[in-house]
Amino acid sequence: MPSADVLDKVRDIPIYRASVERGHFPILEKPEIARGFPDNWMTPRLARALETGEAEFVLSTGTNHARMQIIRPPYFLLRSYYRLWQEHPELGASWHAGARRVSLTTVLATEHVARVNARRPGATPGERWLDDRTLYLNRRLDPADWEREDVERMLGEIREVAGAHPDGAYLLDCSGYHLAHLVRKVSAWGLWDRFPRPAGIVHAYEYTPLNVRAYLRSHFDCPVVDLFGSTELGYLFYSDAEGRYRPYLTDMSVELIPVAPGSGIHSLIVTSVRNPYMPLVRYRSGDCVRTRDGSTDPERIVSFCGREKELLPTPQGPVAQADLDSLITGVSDRVFLHHLRLTGDDTCLLAYTTFDDVPLTPDETARLAADVTALTGRSCQVEHRARLPIGRSGKYAWLSAPDPS
Repeated sequence: MPSADVLDKVRDIPIYRASVERGHFPILEKPEIARGFPDNWMTPRLARALETGEAEFVLSTGTNHARMQIIRPPYFLLRSYYRLWQEHPELGASWHAGARRVSLTTVLATEHVARVNARRPGATPGERWLDDRTLYLNRRLDPADWEREDVERMLGEIREVAGAHPDGAYLLDCSGYHLAHLVRKVSAWGLWDRFPRPAGIVHAYEYTPLNVRAYLRSHFDCPVVDLFGSTELGYLFYSDAEGRYRPYLTDMSVELIPVAPGSGIHSLIVTSVRNPYMPLVRYRSGDCVRTRDGSTDPERIVSFCGREKELLPTPQGPVAQADLDSLITGVSDRVFLHHLRLTGDDTCLLAYTTFDDVPLTPDETARLAADVTALTGRSCQVEHRARLPIGRSGKYAWLSAPDPS
């Protein structure tokens, strides 16, 4: 049962009235949020907030699930993000000293910023400054397609941001994949002298593989931090420079529910009143986690291991994205991108790229095939590729079903 404080904040919202009367709140699923929207959320207070602009309708990004309409205060996610940067033990000093941010992530995010700016009076077409602190860099769907002029433009913009600070400090916000692509191209074209080193790096837009995290740490002498959250919730957990996760649960609580008996993978269920106009009670975020000891104690979370919809059923139980990632990392630290395609009822193909474009050795390939077979219960073929395609969202999928015949 939610706390008395939570009950006071939700008892007048139509979607929760029956639960308040019963004294029991079932898990809130995304389809239930959309059913009857927005009337199922409407209260006199919300109606007034929408009229005055204190609340607004937005769509979730839809990069990991179907786009969902939500109601929230303007800049809700940004304020959550900035507050965390201010309070983070390793990034806060740079933030308070005025360091600006550059964001290197999906082109969809850049285009969203440009669309928001286009609605402002006197806006410059294509403006990529989100506000006075954050500039978005990427203009292409697939970072593998960045040409030298793209990279030189981005590095030039980074230098301008860094040059605005007395000490040349700036903070780099990114998708880990995108920054790894940039590092590879900067290295290939000998452009490191044009790349100011950031005071801190945050990857926060998708699951970042262990090899990518290590690759970034090997090229940057600064804290490399992971943030976990979502459009509708804001940010919930952050890592320190050593990779340990810490809760950031202001106005929130979480519970863990095993996705299957004995699997050790748990669904993340969140109660949040951080957004006053659309508080979420026992909301299934769609994310999966593992804990240090397999328990349901949120304080023991050690891995955010992927999306619940993307779990792979196997004879030994469900397999998450992080399970395959950990296996690959154990075979070789040179693997960059990877994708598992189910090719039949009991077969699969693991395609991969490497940071140095050199295929794995025959022994590594054989070991990887055997390990994936043991993990999935499917006979696995392993293939090196020069590149792997990116999804329409600007993110990489780790798993796909057989092509329909």
